[in-house]
Amino acid sequence: MRKRDKTCAKASPDDPKRERRIVCLMSEDEMRIVDRYLARYKITNKSRWFRETVLGFIYKNMEEDYPTLFGEHDMRR
Repeated sequence: MRKRDKTCAKASPDDPKRERRIVCLMSEDEMRIVDRYLARYKITNKSRWFRETVLGFIYKNMEEDYPTLFGEHDMRR
C-alpha cells in the first residue's frame, strides 16, 4: 500500500482567505472527548475538522428549515 503524501494542497488564488477568528472554550471533559475522537479517526487537522463539522451541521439544518408554500402537515395529506 502506497503511503499518502502529507503535503498540503496549495490554495488557489480564487479561494477566499480566512481572516475571521472564532474562539470556543471547552471543559476538560469536552476536550478529552474531542481529542479521543480525533485520535481514533486519525484526524490531524483539528481546525479543518471543526470548521467542516460545524458548517455541515448548519447547512443541514438550513435545508431542513427551508420555507415552503405549504406546511408539512398539509403536504402529507
